[in-house]
Amino acid sequence: MLSVDIEKLYPAAKTLVKARAASRIHAKDATLYDFSEEAQACAEQFMGWADLASAPQCDLAAIQAFSDEVVEAGIDTILLIGQGGSTQAPMTITKYNKHDSTRVKFRTLDSDSPVRVREMLTICDPHRTLVIISSKSGGTIEPRMLLEAVRAAFEKELGDHVVKHLVAITDPGSDLDKQAREEGWRAVFSGEPTVGGRFSALSVFGLVPAALAGIDMEAFMAHAREAEEACSEDAIDNPAINLAAFLYDNYLKGRNKFSFLTPKRGRVLGLWIEQLVAESLGKNGEGILPNIEIDSLLLTDDPGDRSIIMYQTQTDLWDERRNFEMSLAYIDSAIPRLNYRIDTVEELAEHFIMWEYAIAMCGYLMGVCPFDQPDVASAKAEVLEILHNGQPEPNFTEVFTEDVDMGNVEVTYAPVFEGCEDLHETLYALLSSIQPGDFFALNAFLPFTGEGRREAIEQMRHGVAESFGCVSCLEVGPRYLHSTGQLQKGGPNMGVFLILSADELKDIPLPEGAAAPSLGELAKAQAAGDLVTLAKRGRRCVHLHLPDNSGVTLRQLAQVVDDVIADIFTDRALAEAAAMAEDEELAEATVVVETSASTEAAIDAELGDTTEVVDVEDALEAAEKAAQAVEGEQAEA
Repeated sequence: MLSVDIEKLYPAAKTLVKARAASRIHAKDATLYDFSEEAQACAEQFMGWADLASAPQCDLAAIQAFSDEVVEAGIDTILLIGQGGSTQAPMTITKYNKHDSTRVKFRTLDSDSPVRVREMLTICDPHRTLVIISSKSGGTIEPRMLLEAVRAAFEKELGDHVVKHLVAITDPGSDLDKQAREEGWRAVFSGEPTVGGRFSALSVFGLVPAALAGIDMEAFMAHAREAEEACSEDAIDNPAINLAAFLYDNYLKGRNKFSFLTPKRGRVLGLWIEQLVAESLGKNGEGILPNIEIDSLLLTDDPGDRSIIMYQTQTDLWDERRNFEMSLAYIDSAIPRLNYRIDTVEELAEHFIMWEYAIAMCGYLMGVCPFDQPDVASAKAEVLEILHNGQPEPNFTEVFTEDVDMGNVEVTYAPVFEGCEDLHETLYALLSSIQPGDFFALNAFLPFTGEGRREAIEQMRHGVAESFGCVSCLEVGPRYLHSTGQLQKGGPNMGVFLILSADELKDIPLPEGAAAPSLGELAKAQAAGDLVTLAKRGRRCVHLHLPDNSGVTLRQLAQVVDDVIADIFTDRALAEAAAMAEDEELAEATVVVETSASTEAAIDAELGDTTEVVDVEDALEAAEKAAQAVEGEQAEA
């Protein structure tokens, strides 16, 4: 059962109990969000997730039977294509379970990088692979384009039989639902329209992949029911209430970010939490930022703007356990912390429910609707506009390396950096704008596989974090557009964004009539659209489109970023030294003036003690008589 190591009771817990927030959420009472007509209307449409454990909206027996039939038919690989909420929970479940099950190899494809797509096509045997296309609306651009690319490759091997290797998970009546039924796909699983994507872990979007991966569905749902009962109770020991109060009360104290710390196995849970928190709460100028990958040594001193949520997970290797424990030992004890533990994949169901209830309650406390994502829709519209009208012109292009000509980089920036004329000046302006309480995000539409790529990208991210002492996030495009992208645009203006994309050395063309001519062009349009949307909201952002995405090019860019950071701190040190010298000169001048004034005051004081004020003429007459007397005495002598 859910357990938490909590240091104290946070005041907002009493507020939530008094408002009966937990039980009202379970009852799907949208009036909890009556702080605005829009929020209440949205809640009325999207609270179907609140009782999925006790009242499932799908046939669990049918899902289990289907998954068993697929495996018995010789399928040994599942390729899940989707985006956002359609993939985050399945990826969490299947990756966490990977250590304990060999039933099938489960792959998730939510990247439109041709490098990643080619990798998936290489390792998947079409004859033994089941492709699941998961999309609530059925119209999200990334799954549609990825389906086109994967289907074209599979048809070369399977011909018309390819449809028996396709499965759709989508809401009833969507274009994907219609296509799958008309073409006779192997199966179609209908979602529940009142369940939003990021709240869909316990719906068909999470349960079908879980069953295929070999999860014990009865045990999984038993854990879910137990958690739902606990999290829907209006009690001070409700774990969801405690989590919501921890997040909200620390938010009120300026801790509007939290660092997620866990051993390697649990990190995939962070991706799901990141989307749920950022997309649900990051709007109307409010928001709480999850920082899901962090070097704990950055927390040896309390930065004052974040809290910590720590998850212990089942870890078989003693060294991994010890390494994680040592990383926690150096964290400043002044930083508020919650500690959780997950031992089995079935226990994930409990934490899905706890977090969903907690974030729904946080939305109530913060006065934001946790069920919509207005800025995600705005970014999608910008991308479609760019695909239709063409790429916007960059502010300038230049050869971005001095020693080796690796080609031109296209540089586009927000109006706040107007006047920058070269890459160094642009990056200098971007990074030097980071202030205490800000966060930095590297939004990368790049492949994360292949030698040197990930290392170079991490070098840039960690370099900024260590140098500026700020939260530094690595966001994978286009995934983040459906996740933290909402908070980046709709939350508080505390983000500094470097967006990266690159030309593809071997792009993957899409069929005629597709929304984009190729996957590479789609990724570039998404990066450009992200900058346009961020800039319209007054965010500090720069988009660099590189000549290619090779590891050596990314390493060279990382060196450029390092050099810029070094120059910023050199200039700051020189400015500080100059200011100190000026202060010393001013202090010396002040000492001289004060000494002179003191001397004059002392003379005045001495004269004041030994003389009396007399008439000037009388003084002159007395002096003359005294001189004559002295002369007479000298003459007699």
